[in-house]
Amino acid sequence: MTAEIGQLALILAFVMALVQSLAPLLGAYWIDRSLMRLGRAAAVLQAVFVAAAFFILMGLFLANDFSVRLVAEHSNTTQPTVYRAAATWGSHEGSMLLWVLILSLHGGAVALFGRSLRETLQARVLAVQGLIASAFLGFSLFTSNPFARLDPAALDGAELNPLLQDPGLVGHPPLLYLGYVGFSAAFSFAIAALIEGRVDASWSRWVRPWILSAWICLTVGITLGSIWSYYTLGWGGWWFWDPVENASLMPWLMGTALLHSSIALERRGALASWTILLAIMTFSLSLIGTFLVRSGVLSSVHAFAVDERRGVYILAIIALATGSSLALFAWRASAMRSGALFAAVSREAGITLNNLFLFAAASTVFLGTFYPLFVEAYNGQKISVGPPFYHETFVPIFVPLLVLAVFGPMLHWKRDGLRALLRRLQGPAGITALFLFGGIFAFGFAHTLAAFGVALGVWLVSGAIALPLRRISVGQGLGASTRRLLVATPLTFWGLVVAHAGLGITTLGITAVSTWQSDLVRNMAVGDTAMVAGRTITLTALQDIDGPNYQASQAFFSVRSGGSERVLVSQHRFYPASQSDKTEAGIGVGLFANIYIAMGTPNGDGSVVVRMWVHPLVNWIWAGAFMMAFGGFLSLLDRRARVPVAVRQQVTLAGAPA
Repeated sequence: MTAEIGQLALILAFVMALVQSLAPLLGAYWIDRSLMRLGRAAAVLQAVFVAAAFFILMGLFLANDFSVRLVAEHSNTTQPTVYRAAATWGSHEGSMLLWVLILSLHGGAVALFGRSLRETLQARVLAVQGLIASAFLGFSLFTSNPFARLDPAALDGAELNPLLQDPGLVGHPPLLYLGYVGFSAAFSFAIAALIEGRVDASWSRWVRPWILSAWICLTVGITLGSIWSYYTLGWGGWWFWDPVENASLMPWLMGTALLHSSIALERRGALASWTILLAIMTFSLSLIGTFLVRSGVLSSVHAFAVDERRGVYILAIIALATGSSLALFAWRASAMRSGALFAAVSREAGITLNNLFLFAAASTVFLGTFYPLFVEAYNGQKISVGPPFYHETFVPIFVPLLVLAVFGPMLHWKRDGLRALLRRLQGPAGITALFLFGGIFAFGFAHTLAAFGVALGVWLVSGAIALPLRRISVGQGLGASTRRLLVATPLTFWGLVVAHAGLGITTLGITAVSTWQSDLVRNMAVGDTAMVAGRTITLTALQDIDGPNYQASQAFFSVRSGGSERVLVSQHRFYPASQSDKTEAGIGVGLFANIYIAMGTPNGDGSVVVRMWVHPLVNWIWAGAFMMAFGGFLSLLDRRARVPVAVRQQVTLAGAPA
């Protein structure tokens, strides 16, 4: 009976979503406050019903209720409890329920905490959120019911994909979805603004925290996914340009452009129509990611193997949402008026150039991801687009963007001077030149590109550090007045400094691991030794062990380097319930390099194939990414982002009602 209660909760949520789609929209049109209040109540109730359905499904997994098809297909009595809980979103149906839960919580948050918004704007935002929720709740109910029963019930279940039985699964998908779905709020605000024909300081002040929180979650989600891939798949890499990896990168790139554009809109009332277009495109790319994972058009460790007809349903949602929103934009945005003029050398101009490069980078990833699908649809030929394509196309676009990233924060709003800007950049430029020529001398001309990559990372870090140093120079040293100035500096400023420094740290890590990583593949028996990048690696023991739901062969390795010794353990696991296996790498984590050892299936003669890598600065990639997310979090904590403001500037559409 529990599953039927969950099913009923989903049906009631669907009804509330339909009410939320219509009532506030009509209420805003007729200026009927009772209908707008009904829309707010429907949004809150929808969130309550979806949350009830989600936690009921989790309870079914924890209780091993194998009369529910989803539980029988993705859980097992021997599966550890934490992975039974995580299996709630480890399948297509369960992950869609998580998707809808996050969407409904966003709608409920706008309903409960959006009282400082104009009532009509809040109503229209809720209506758009309700339309999106209706589409995806309908998708869950009619094509992907998570509460479908099995008759007769299974005695025991299959199990969650062993690759997903990992601590990374607990945090990676929810954070990724918080990013994907979080951009739905920006999308809803954009559509509501187009309907109203009005963008003001209240609108920009409200939409930017939603953009920022979604961007933070997507950044952390992508980073956790990269870490999970690194230590779980046993392939020794951190990014493969897999289509589903690209599906998360595209909205991140577009969302980064949206984040910067929203700053210009909030501070200066500039780039209003461009910000609205970016909000539409960012959420559309999030929907495309949902399509790629669930359409069955590609094979990926990240993808759910599902019926292609479900992909057609999602494709129809994407076409309707994107097509109608772009049509509305084309109709309304051409009349957008803004008095926020700016010079060619200004912070606004820098943000515009930043956005163009980010847009081009996202377009390149889109082309590389979908070109094989277009070719297959056209002539049935299967082709693949791999890392070489992105190295030749994406990197040349992204490198100039990194160079320009230091210029933007140094520029003044509205108007600046080129000579004054260059004077401000003298310090970072000097340090960068020192590292560039020093790197060429140290690494040799054969590694000039590596020296350039290191210099680029130093350029970003030194440019970020130069920002607070400028404030110290304004305060004339580290006296009391300067300390007060630094303490009074908004958190958004410190968020910018940390995020840009994090980007530099990531650049250094990518450069080092791409240039200097070492690897070796050897067939080893107990007592055999191999040398990799100055490390002596010895296979000291092999043994078989039993885990809670797997059997494993386990290898112990002694790693000696510079007088120190450490022991690393790698496993090759076999899961009887699903008849599948996976490798658990032994990783020696270090500040300047990781030692990575992955064993294969043991041979009958007592030997085993071992793959060994040394990855210099690989952890800097993820540390820098977490720094970027933390910088966003600091900006989100800024008190000014939470204080309602009076309308300072306003961008209206010609002929729109006041």
